[in-house]
Formats: sequence, C-alpha cells, structure tokens
Amino acid sequence: METLPRALSLDLDDTLWPIWPSIERAERALDEFLRAHCPRTAQRFPIHRMRRLRDEVATQHPHLAHDYTQQRRISLERALQESGDDVGRADDALEAFYATRNQVEFYPDAMAALARLSARWPVAALTNGNADLGRIGIQAHFRVFVSARDEGHAKPEAPIFLATCERLGVEPADVLHVGDDPLLDVVGARRAGLRSCWINRKKDSWPAGLPRPDLEFATLAGLADWLESHPDATENR
Repeated sequence: METLPRALSLDLDDTLWPIWPSIERAERALDEFLRAHCPRTAQRFPIHRMRRLRDEVATQHPHLAHDYTQQRRISLERALQESGDDVGRADDALEAFYATRNQVEFYPDAMAALARLSARWPVAALTNGNADLGRIGIQAHFRVFVSARDEGHAKPEAPIFLATCERLGVEPADVLHVGDDPLLDVVGARRAGLRSCWINRKKDSWPAGLPRPDLEFATLAGLADWLESHPDATENR
C-alpha cells in the first residue's frame, strides 16, 4: 500500500476481543435469569437447547440474517410461550444476556492500539454483531458506528461498507477496513472498493481462491506500528 488511508473502518468481534467467551458467559447469564424467573423455560430450554432453537429461528427467518438481536428475541419469546411462562419477561431476559455479552475481554494489544489509531485517524466501527460501544466503554474512539442491524445489510455485502464510507465522509478507496474474517472483512471490503487489512491472530493460512488483503498483521498493534512508521505519516493526520 503506497499511500496511507484517510480513515479506518474496524471490525469488533474477534478483532478487538474474542467473541465466543463473551457469548458463552451471556448464555449462562440468560440461563440463570430463566432459572430464577421462568423456571419452566429454563427446564425445557437449557443452554444447548436454546442455542439450537436460535439456529432454527435463523434458518426460518433468512430475512433477519443481518439482525442477531431480533433472531434471539424471537427465539426467547418462542421458548417462553412453548414452556408456558410469561412472554413479557423477554425484555428482561434479553437485558440479562446483553449486559453480559458486552462484558468483553480485550486482546492484550487491542486497547492501546485502538487509542493510537483513533488519535490520528477517523475510525468507524463496522460490525455484523450487536456490541454496545457505550457499555463496553470505547465509544470515544469511534467517529461513527455502523451495524448490520441498523443498515439492513451485513458484511460482506457492499452497501454496509459504502454506508460506512459515506458516514465517514471519505471515498472508499481512501478507507482501510480492518478485520479478522477473510470473507466478511477482506473480500467484502475489496468488492466495495475499500482497502483491507487482515488481523490474523491465529496465524491461519490464507484461504485458497480468495483475493489477498492489502495488509496483514498478527495484532492490531502491528497495524498501528506500520501506519505510524509509514513515510507519509504525520502527527496531525
């Protein structure tokens, strides 16, 4: 990459923090809530059965592929109704889940690297998930927040990338999208005309047949180091 980007677009789950530990903790929090307040649902839908129900709902509602929150709401309401518990408890149950889902554990390099990047470039959060930047405590580092749920499109579809560029006020060719997923992040960004950076924390091999990213680093700190050492880097970018 010969010239530096004017802005960055950053994936969240599995780029700043590992998502599955948070999801598993959130599932346990939901189960504890149901055991305390909706015991018939807890008995009929333990964690593994609730997970299977959510998968069934996702398959039955392909138009909600971009909206994990609505998928989970439908799943929970169905579980409550089938078990004979009060469907009105769905909101409180979802809050128990999402409060814990947003208690993330950052990768060791992530917070310092994010602070370095956001101090010098406008950064957009671009996610297919339902992380809450305010609850997590990192909202100040992002110029804009773009989610699949709000946009009605999910990565790797081009519209969500283009919406991110529009909200940043920067042309796609001048935006570097950063993420962990070869298809969703790298290929999706490339198809929409953005540049791409693969954060390859697991040191995986690049999938055969996919166009390679413009940049690849094992950590977000590696990207920050590279950008700051680039000949075009300036203090006031």
